[in-house]
Amino acid sequence: MTGLILHEYPASGNCYKIRLVAAHLGLPLERTSYDIMKGETRTAEFLRDVNPNGRIPVLQDGARLLAESNAACFYLADGSELVPDDRFERADMLHWMFWEQYNHEPNIATLRLWMRFVGLDALSEAQRMQIKNKREAGLAALGLMDDHLEKHRFLAAGRFTVADICLFAYTHLADEADFDLEAYPAIVAWMERIMTLPRHVGLAD
Repeated sequence: MTGLILHEYPASGNCYKIRLVAAHLGLPLERTSYDIMKGETRTAEFLRDVNPNGRIPVLQDGARLLAESNAACFYLADGSELVPDDRFERADMLHWMFWEQYNHEPNIATLRLWMRFVGLDALSEAQRMQIKNKREAGLAALGLMDDHLEKHRFLAAGRFTVADICLFAYTHLADEADFDLEAYPAIVAWMERIMTLPRHVGLAD
């Protein structure tokens, strides 16, 4: 890997998870920031040169560009201690990463975006109608995680993997969407284990 560049919105949990993987692996990562609230990922230049889907994060390795946060995390970590060698354990790690993007991020991260950055008054009627269902789905996701983490120190393979990084990113910010994390003691203990790992960095670092 040469010339790694992260095209990001620094406050995004999806961007943060890539920075966190890089930190745990000691990989230097140049950062280029865009303000999604000002439409900077929707410009003709961004759509042409970075991501035609108009979204971040995008990880750039030399001339190659890779969109989707969990794909970028796996790309950085593949072959490292963050990815299990055992086929089943590796697939189970991926299962949690897929679940994060389908059940967790669309609810918890979206509510955080709407409440902290957009503002409830600025939401469309269609968005406001989704709040109740997203909150219920977010609560269900946190409940499932808490149940699993009552029995396991980490999400997969019995140790810290990319799956933990991908779930940590938005879970530790869930209170910014008015989810009460203190109601999930196993999640809190898991987050504390992650935050005390030697190479851990925070969202603002």
